[in-house]
Amino acid sequence: MGEKKTSTSRDLPVQGAVSALESHAGFWLRFVSNHVSARFEASLAAEDISLSEWVALRSLFDTGASDPAALMRELGMTKGAVSKIITRLERKGLLLREISAIDKRATQILLTMAGKNLVPGLAALADDNDALFFGHLSDKQRSELIALMKHIVDMHDLRAVPVK
Repeated sequence: MGEKKTSTSRDLPVQGAVSALESHAGFWLRFVSNHVSARFEASLAAEDISLSEWVALRSLFDTGASDPAALMRELGMTKGAVSKIITRLERKGLLLREISAIDKRATQILLTMAGKNLVPGLAALADDNDALFFGHLSDKQRSELIALMKHIVDMHDLRAVPVK
């Protein structure tokens, strides 16, 4: 008995015109995103902070004390990934773990004073990065771009915060 061969896209004949790579909105979104993210990550690296650490710091700056599970939901990351971020930030003296006053079995995480003081400077780096890439747009264009991206997020129910 001969083996049954399954067809792949490589086996199919080319039919019609093949769209150009540059004709896809996704190509341009990724192109811009990669450059915006790479520059911002380099700025953060100069401060010894990773992108995922920045997202966690910024989230905790707003929420104050949180529990790891809430941070996990907020960031859309796995328990293991959040645990590693918490450990790194704790080692850097930017975050504390405390036993919850309400539930002695639970742990709360919160920023140290050093962590709280670091966030505004890192936010300024994010603002500078945005200004570099999007500062040439009018306020209306920038608002429209953000609205379009938010619309795509809503249409596809995207929830995980991008950290890669």
